Amino acid sequence: MTQTTQAQQRGIQMTDTALNHVLRLREKQGTDLCLRVGVRGGGCSGMSYTMNFEDPSNIQETDEVYDYEGFKVVCDPKSMLYLYGLVLDYSDALIGGGFQFTNPNANQTCGCGKSFSA
Repeated sequence: MTQTTQAQQRGIQMTDTALNHVLRLREKQGTDLCLRVGVRGGGCSGMSYTMNFEDPSNIQETDEVYDYEGFKVVCDPKSMLYLYGLVLDYSDALIGGGFQFTNPNANQTCGCGKSFSA
C-alpha cells in the first residue's frame, strides 16, 4: 500500500470543490468510509469511471492510497494504469454539473464526460 501526502505526487488529484462534496456525501453515510476510484469496460467510449464509498478494511496491499487530510482515495493497480494523473472536480451547475474527470490518459472522451478510451 502506497501513501502519498504531497499533491504533486498523487496519481489521483481532487480539487477542493470535489473533496468538499465527497466529504459531505460521506457524512450522509454516517460512517468513516474511503473513496474507491476505478475504471470498468463499458460506456459510450469503451471504458467508464467508477466511484464508490467503501470500508477502509477493504483496502488491498496492492492498492494505491492517497490521503487528503485524513480522507483516503483508493485505486487498484489495473485502473491506475488508465487513471494516473486524473483530476477529479465537481460542479453544481444545473447543466453539465456533477463530478468531472480530467484524464491525461484519455485519447477520446464521450460527450457526457463519464467514459473514455485510452
